[in-house]
Amino acid sequence: MFKLPQSLLPCLISLSISFHVAASDDNFTKAYQSFDLAELQQNIKTLSSDEFGGRAPATPGGKKTTELLVREFKKLGFQPGNGKSYLQPVPLVSIVSHPKTGLRIGDIEFSYLKNYVANSRKTQKNIKLDNSELVFVGYGINAPEYQWNDYEGIDVKGKTVVVLVNDPGYATQDPNLFNGNTMTYYGRWIYKYEEAARQGAAAAIVIHETKPASYGWNVIESSWSGAQYHLPAKEVNEPAIDVEMWINLNKAKTLFSKAGHDFETLKNKAKQRDFKAIPLKLNASIELTNDIAVSTSNNVIATLPGSESPDEQVIYMAHWDHIGTVTTNGETKIYNGAHDNATGTAGLVALAKAFSQLKRKPKRSVTLIAVTAEEQGRLGSRYFANHPTIPLNQISGLINMDSLNITGLKKDVRVVGYGKSELEKILAKAASRQQRTLTPEPTPERGYYYRSDHFSLAKKGVPGLSAGGGTKPLNQKQAEISARISEIIKNCYHQDCDEYNEDWGWEGMVADLQMFFEVGYLLANSNQWPNWYEGTEFKAARDAMMKMKK
Repeated sequence: MFKLPQSLLPCLISLSISFHVAASDDNFTKAYQSFDLAELQQNIKTLSSDEFGGRAPATPGGKKTTELLVREFKKLGFQPGNGKSYLQPVPLVSIVSHPKTGLRIGDIEFSYLKNYVANSRKTQKNIKLDNSELVFVGYGINAPEYQWNDYEGIDVKGKTVVVLVNDPGYATQDPNLFNGNTMTYYGRWIYKYEEAARQGAAAAIVIHETKPASYGWNVIESSWSGAQYHLPAKEVNEPAIDVEMWINLNKAKTLFSKAGHDFETLKNKAKQRDFKAIPLKLNASIELTNDIAVSTSNNVIATLPGSESPDEQVIYMAHWDHIGTVTTNGETKIYNGAHDNATGTAGLVALAKAFSQLKRKPKRSVTLIAVTAEEQGRLGSRYFANHPTIPLNQISGLINMDSLNITGLKKDVRVVGYGKSELEKILAKAASRQQRTLTPEPTPERGYYYRSDHFSLAKKGVPGLSAGGGTKPLNQKQAEISARISEIIKNCYHQDCDEYNEDWGWEGMVADLQMFFEVGYLLANSNQWPNWYEGTEFKAARDAMMKMKK
């Protein structure tokens, strides 16, 4: 059993009576303290071992992962969440794109992985881009609600668009432009490829810059090589460009210079609302050979039926997958993803155990969903959102756990997408038990709210909470842990060094799991239906679904 440090216990004692009058009747305190650190560590160690091969979807390691989860959920009394099954099959298309001729733009020399990557999600064996005209379209955004259209007045059909990463709000730091420093979905690379396809482009090149992208080129190199998974075209129901590319900043500057422009000058022009797309008078050519495989992976869904309102649901979600085993240029690496996201996956098991300790089950059902293929664009959660095993308007709220806190105990709780939903009120109550307060994420420009599985359901209207860790270490010892582990996280994101580590700040992880348990417990024992706050992009969808419920 894990017990909080003495410095955090007074608040636990003072709130245990006022928080829920029946706490002693349903064993809440025992459940709250049931998070077994040794079990948590062992599960993370197992999931991130070489035996699981990096937990890629539709691989033996992925199958081992789902089998482990089904076994644990069943043992803890959770019932199948998809009819009579714990599994929800997710159809996937795996594509490995091999540059046959390499990228050619004028006489600029490109080196695969070193300064460019190229993939295709088209299910065609051979893809050819032949002297496609290049057009610089700034941030590649068409957003009527922001009175912004980088494609206005330009026809890009059959052409290759060159786009900047992130959005104009971040670029200008103007709080009145987009969301200012906070990235919108328009800043995400996946949006830029999707919009290029809607505009009829044949290909798109995203210019990588570390700060606005929020990760280094090494992440592009590891994440965009090897098998890329996609949902079948009928699931996506959107057009796709032939070739999706990234180039690094140095090559981008060379490209613009070759076109007779200064990169920084055009980048500054792209920040302005009156920016007009600029033909670069250069052509791009590349040939790809695609190795295509159709496969099936699984979401794992397990439910603890509610005692009074079993149709109403509280959802916990975490993705179980990581990048897997990748061979590049004859070198094989296993990307074990211990932090991302063996921690969240093991956290689901720990939460199942905590809820199983309650003498009286919550009024609402509690459902745990371990989704597949998050690293490939939230595919498992997107599939669930399109094919929910639970009516979406019966979900009172969702708590997503993607890379749990391993940097030690905090005085505060970092909230990704701070100010979006009323779930934060419940989080604040649970955090107060540990004498913690809510803090907005310190780097909203990185767009983390749009980068994990809660976003798939948020787009449909379901309020989703993404939180954990914090910005203020509890004491000097925890500050030292935070500084040391934060450096590892920064260097090992989507790298083969994301490995299990006995020296992680484990107390912080367990404290967060206890807090998440209480959030779900509070919501599951209430009749609240949290909504998005006014002005949030998902509120209209939530309002519409709740009207249908009535």
